[in-house]
Amino acid sequence: MSDLVAEAPELSWADVVARRVERHGLAAPSAGVPAPVPAVVGAMCGAHAQVLSAAELSVGLRTVEGTRADVRRALWEERTLVKTFGPRGTVHLFPTEELPLWTGALSAVPAGGSLSAAVRMSARQTDAVVAAIGHALADAELVVAELGDAVVAEVGDWAGELVMPAFGGMWPRWRQAVHHAAHRGVLCFGADRGRQVTYTSPHRWLPGFRPLAPDAALAELVRRYLWAYGPATPQQFARWLAAPRRWASELFVSLADRLRPVRLAGVTAYLAADDNAPPPASASSGLRLLPYFDAYGVGGHPRELLFPGRARERALARGQAGNMPVVLIDGVVRGIWHQRRSGRRLAVTVEPFQRLTAGRRRELDEQVDRIGAIQEARPTLTLGTVPVGPHA
Repeated sequence: MSDLVAEAPELSWADVVARRVERHGLAAPSAGVPAPVPAVVGAMCGAHAQVLSAAELSVGLRTVEGTRADVRRALWEERTLVKTFGPRGTVHLFPTEELPLWTGALSAVPAGGSLSAAVRMSARQTDAVVAAIGHALADAELVVAELGDAVVAEVGDWAGELVMPAFGGMWPRWRQAVHHAAHRGVLCFGADRGRQVTYTSPHRWLPGFRPLAPDAALAELVRRYLWAYGPATPQQFARWLAAPRRWASELFVSLADRLRPVRLAGVTAYLAADDNAPPPASASSGLRLLPYFDAYGVGGHPRELLFPGRARERALARGQAGNMPVVLIDGVVRGIWHQRRSGRRLAVTVEPFQRLTAGRRRELDEQVDRIGAIQEARPTLTLGTVPVGPHA
């Protein structure tokens, strides 16, 4: 790979931003009624859904006429989307048909974590809890307490010991295996039961489902990541997955014949070898409002180019992207924003980091109207300082 790296061409940041914006569906939102929700979600390698309303907005903004109702229909009626644990152990939406890929890849990522030895389960205990979760959810949708009772009944009282600090209280030991169960394909989210989340088995939606073989799944995941977020380094891929950097570097070396090195801002990064598409004809993508945890910002690097100047101070939390909704201008973060809902009224405050031209102001008005339509609310716009801090 060293000879190829020495000859790697330099790419301009403007061209890189233009290709990412286009591939994320932010340059020209997808048309179609109903909205092509699974395709939109697949193109950005999953929609972060720790806050489901933010995921609904991420998806809706990448369509021409889609609303939050389209996302909910795809999740709970059509079952073309699945809500589960994705990269970094965080909640994501994925196209249901892509679940074999995601489970095959994520289950092969080396486990990390910061739990103490007294709290952490052994590999054998984790396997036992994952198996118990699979048995309990095979034909049911259970809230956390019900699932915990079933797990403890199968593997023993040790799994129910309250040892994990969480949200001001203590969680039972077995809950550290929930995202492992999701990554191994035996758990996903079911429909809420009142104010409580439920878990169920994806096998109920995908009969015959099984994770893709790890090597094939990881190779395809790298290809898709580079398509949406490339060029990127192994270290950036590792950060996106919350995986060990050395493991990611070794993975990229093993895929050397499928990768093409380039240079971006003086650093060697990679694209998929078969990704020879020219940059979009126009680098301008206009003004876009992206919600909390939108995939474009969370997966995008280098941070210093994507979040330049004041954006680094106002839109990042200790270097972490996604904790503030952002204003994109031509694919780069140039402001932050906030929304507050009261009934069907939606108050939107936008804090731009530069003066908005008349054309940009029209685009902003259009984005605010679009956000209102997606969320089935009546929006108003105020330009000024956003009064809230980053999402925890």
